[in-house]
Amino acid sequence: MNIKELLAKKISEILNEDKENVYKTIEQPKDKGDFAFPCFRFAKAAGKNPAELATFLAERLKIDVVRKIEVVNAYVNFFIKTESLANIVFERSLEHKPSNNKTVVIDFSSPNIAKHFHIGHLRSTVIGGSLRNIYNHLGYNTIGVNHLGDWGTQFGKLIVAFKKYSSIEEVREHGIDVLMRIYARFTQEAKEDESLNDEARAYTVKLEQGDSEAVELWQYFKEISLAEFDKVYKRLGIEFEYTLGESFYIDKIPGAIKELEDKGILLESEGARIVDLEEYKLPPCLMFRKDGGSLYHTRDLAAILYRKSEYKFDKIIYVTAVDQITHFKQLFAVVKKLGFDFDMQHAAFGLVTLPEGKLSTREGRVVLMSDLINQTVAKVRNIIEEKNPTLANKDEVAEQVGVGALIFNDLFNGRIKDIVFSFEHILNFEGETGPLVQYTHARACSILRKNCEKNYEETDEINHNLFECEYSHHLLYTLYMFDHKLEDVIAKDEPYLLSRYLIDLAGAFNRFYHNVPILSSETETKNARLALVRQTKNTIKKGLELLGIKAPEEM
Repeated sequence: MNIKELLAKKISEILNEDKENVYKTIEQPKDKGDFAFPCFRFAKAAGKNPAELATFLAERLKIDVVRKIEVVNAYVNFFIKTESLANIVFERSLEHKPSNNKTVVIDFSSPNIAKHFHIGHLRSTVIGGSLRNIYNHLGYNTIGVNHLGDWGTQFGKLIVAFKKYSSIEEVREHGIDVLMRIYARFTQEAKEDESLNDEARAYTVKLEQGDSEAVELWQYFKEISLAEFDKVYKRLGIEFEYTLGESFYIDKIPGAIKELEDKGILLESEGARIVDLEEYKLPPCLMFRKDGGSLYHTRDLAAILYRKSEYKFDKIIYVTAVDQITHFKQLFAVVKKLGFDFDMQHAAFGLVTLPEGKLSTREGRVVLMSDLINQTVAKVRNIIEEKNPTLANKDEVAEQVGVGALIFNDLFNGRIKDIVFSFEHILNFEGETGPLVQYTHARACSILRKNCEKNYEETDEINHNLFECEYSHHLLYTLYMFDHKLEDVIAKDEPYLLSRYLIDLAGAFNRFYHNVPILSSETETKNARLALVRQTKNTIKKGLELLGIKAPEEM
């Protein structure tokens, strides 16, 4: 049962208003009830002031699951029966929802070939990974695409640098470190020797024309890079249906351009070719440079049209940094101008910074993801040795908590917000962090283990009338809100709504744990409270899983 939907139905019938508008207006207050309906926007149509309308509604609403209705100024506050919440919480399933026959493509992570995977790539990776998990859980067919940066003039430069300064043996032994070093050397020397840039341009052309030597080296650079990326993805628990670089779409560009030409919207402008977007109040979208070279817009247009044709998606989400907002506004406008009308979203995110400032390769302020994960896991291992030295599987738990701390920290605030990375914050077991939520799960597991060890009776026959105390009610209400929060996540493509929810759930459970006797209660009451503990454990585990985080049973 969706209680919020039931309230919206009853209110809309009395007001003769659209149910969806009423549903969107219903709030979840921090106090003064479980749900609240503010009457401001509906008062004029009803011919009353907001406070009068609130009283008018309260006098007419009769809803079985509501135990009390209060009016506070222009708000109608609803207090839900605890038994009704319990009925819903214990009857629902946390398993994968039935398919809704809708497909969502999520374009995320997208590191550049021949460069290290660093902390700046973490945001796109874990935001996209969590969205993929949540959409999939809610019954969508999800297609995760890793759109690698593997094309452009930099690869002509890298080929020349490799041929001049390195060898297969050196790259095989030292990997991306060598590629980055020789690229930096090339860049420096090319400032003094323009012939190097000429060689690079020649090799870029060779690569684009399929020259066997150039293609073989380029493929090798990709293999070296993907081997490093895959190690990081494995530790982060990230999977993709497709890993396809920009290069994959090069031969799709002519088809995309033909679409533009057939619609008469590809224009000449000072030797370049553009799509005019004045009607969308956007600058022109540059599709080809004067020299005929393609750009990101060209390749992204080819990619989105290919994906629509092949994947037949209902929605596509690009998880990239906030500085690409204009790029995607232009891309989406071009697609609309072609006559396509499908759901395109840019899930933009802010920067990751370090306490000493923005990430900067030149100034040495870039933290490699492999190093960051290792450092975090090592710090958690030290905490475990200090606080719980007899814990079994210390290394496994340290990995789960360390990686979980990194992911949770990234997902804890709205994605548009910048993040300042701090070990002190992310590993705080008493703050609003991943380790706190994981510890709460472990605490619930401990209670259930103790019950089993004492051979207490356990049954599925639960008396839902035994949850009347305020701590039980609030915990049940918070558990009930789980599905609502997931729907909120996909409505806004904001995983932080689930992260914040898990903090709220952990808080509600810990207050319940500290204030309500569980194992010392008489049998019927104990069984009811243990059922609530079990439901909390399962919900936390599922929530963490959807974020891409493991839930240790002991910490």
